[in-house]
Amino acid sequence: MSSDWLLKGRSDEDYSTDETTSYEESEPPGQTIDSISRSLQRFDWPDYVVFVLMLLICIVIGIFFGYKDHQKHKHRRKQARRESEALDYLVGGRKMKIFPVSVSLVASWISGISLLGTSTEIYVYGTQYCYIVFAVIMMGFVMHHVFLPVFHELQITSAYEYLQRRFDHRMRLFGSILFTVACLLWMPIVIYVPALAFNQVTGMSIHIVTPIVCMICVFYTSIGGLKAVVWTDVIQSGVTLMALLAVLIKGTYDVGGPAEVVQRNIAGGRLEAPIFDPDPTLRHSIWIILLGAPVWFCYGVSCSQDMIQRFLALPTLEDARKALKGFVIGWIIVNVIFFLIGMLVYATYYRCDPLTTQLARAKDQLLPLFVMETFAAYPGMTGVFVAGIFSAALSSLSSALNALSAITLEDFFKPYCKKPLTEKQIHYIMRGSVLVYGALSVLLSILVEHLGTVMQLTMTLSSASGAPLFGLFVMGILMPWVNGTGALYGGVTGLLVMLYMCYKAQYSIASGSRSFDTKPVSVEDCPYDYGRNATMGLTEDDSELEQLEKSIYHMSYMYFTLFGTSVTCLTGTVVSLLTKLCGSDRDQPIDPKLLAPCIRRIQPRDIPLTFQSVPTDSKQAEASEAALKRTEDG
Repeated sequence: MSSDWLLKGRSDEDYSTDETTSYEESEPPGQTIDSISRSLQRFDWPDYVVFVLMLLICIVIGIFFGYKDHQKHKHRRKQARRESEALDYLVGGRKMKIFPVSVSLVASWISGISLLGTSTEIYVYGTQYCYIVFAVIMMGFVMHHVFLPVFHELQITSAYEYLQRRFDHRMRLFGSILFTVACLLWMPIVIYVPALAFNQVTGMSIHIVTPIVCMICVFYTSIGGLKAVVWTDVIQSGVTLMALLAVLIKGTYDVGGPAEVVQRNIAGGRLEAPIFDPDPTLRHSIWIILLGAPVWFCYGVSCSQDMIQRFLALPTLEDARKALKGFVIGWIIVNVIFFLIGMLVYATYYRCDPLTTQLARAKDQLLPLFVMETFAAYPGMTGVFVAGIFSAALSSLSSALNALSAITLEDFFKPYCKKPLTEKQIHYIMRGSVLVYGALSVLLSILVEHLGTVMQLTMTLSSASGAPLFGLFVMGILMPWVNGTGALYGGVTGLLVMLYMCYKAQYSIASGSRSFDTKPVSVEDCPYDYGRNATMGLTEDDSELEQLEKSIYHMSYMYFTLFGTSVTCLTGTVVSLLTKLCGSDRDQPIDPKLLAPCIRRIQPRDIPLTFQSVPTDSKQAEASEAALKRTEDG
């Protein structure tokens, strides 16, 4: 699901308006903020052409793959078609190629929120966040050796089908609900943020942009399935990368070259070495990044249906591992570009901070403002950048919609249908669920606009559901002593604890009892008039309050997933041991395929391992239970 959760989980308050950078453009003295803002709102017909062309390409790709699949299944027998249509729609027939899947994985993870938010992070807090590339490498190692072998050997369609095979049907439903709720809380922000950028450069209402773009995404996702999603991701990623490179090259040239960018960032305190302070309440340190961030990334890749679905679309485990390497390398490359753009934005505004002067009224508008100034004399380039932001958003949104379609069919319908679903029913469920979830996202994005402070709270709640969900998979794959009852109580406990923790953390930020040191900014060389009553930096009282009232919920946001996962696993272990001691639950045989390869090799002899197939729908379950009863009676 995208690094947006990690970025936005820091909350909008973190990017407080007291910090920012300078402005070195040669605007005539005496100009006001309003006049400059109006002069920068240039989105001419070449820009609209580029933007509309990107949307049309997505539509054509969806129609193309939808038509191909329709022709492919047209002459098949109904029974075969019923199975193969869902397989093609949800996992591309498990015949996808490594390169497009790798690109799609990167595109799914990176949306407009991370595109705009990462540069803001560097601008406001410096480059400490850049060391997160080490966390991504560690995540890749864990996925390669622990999670991918399990999922790929099982050949499942829904990642949460694993929870039923390992534990029971309750856990499958619990995991699916957690992911669905997290997606519904996350998708409105994915839509809203690029619409906000579009509003910045055109003045067009987000109520017009959001429904149009979202419905186009719903159309090509519902028509073309995973193949359309993957190939539109490839096209959209190309547009995004081209826009980012154009911004980076042109902006660096205007500032005076890479050396000047680095020099200004050093002078402004942005470029910094790793912080080795073990204090867990810091926002970032090398220990926080190496201990907390890898767990968050493992959750985002191993437990998110949209990511696992792509790995399962590849024919072999070796192909999946190659796609994983491509994802890690691609993520690092794209984020290095984000880091460099953040440094570039600071180098441009290092003597006239547009946040302090209110030239940029929202932190996420820093980069759009920079692009409008950089490409003011180049028709069409602003359109390329806006198309890039929307491409990143659409790739994440389409991935989530396709994943929710898979969960709706595999987890909410199939296990509870007494009769096998017909071809027509499968068709309507898969496409209809995409339409419903897309419409909900549009409606909720309107709520986000009117309740701006809900944005960071929504993202925090989304990440709060991630810790217990990851805990369920950790218990299943790495902890063979945990049973279904322990997993259920562990998951519920982890969810309740994390909801409380995240609420307290957000409340402490909103109330002012929790704040973060930001990098210094300057407005000494602003060439335009602005109100000079902006507050900059923490007050002395704020700093004292931060020192006096630190608590467990003041830990770094990067530790939250690690903490919640630990609570979930610990509770699950204790409850499992208690149920076994009380005799209320007996050891059940575990299919070796459900455990990580390293656990299979060291599995204790007192916990039996058998090769068994656990049913995933009600009809199979009834047949399996009847066969088991006959065996026991015999």
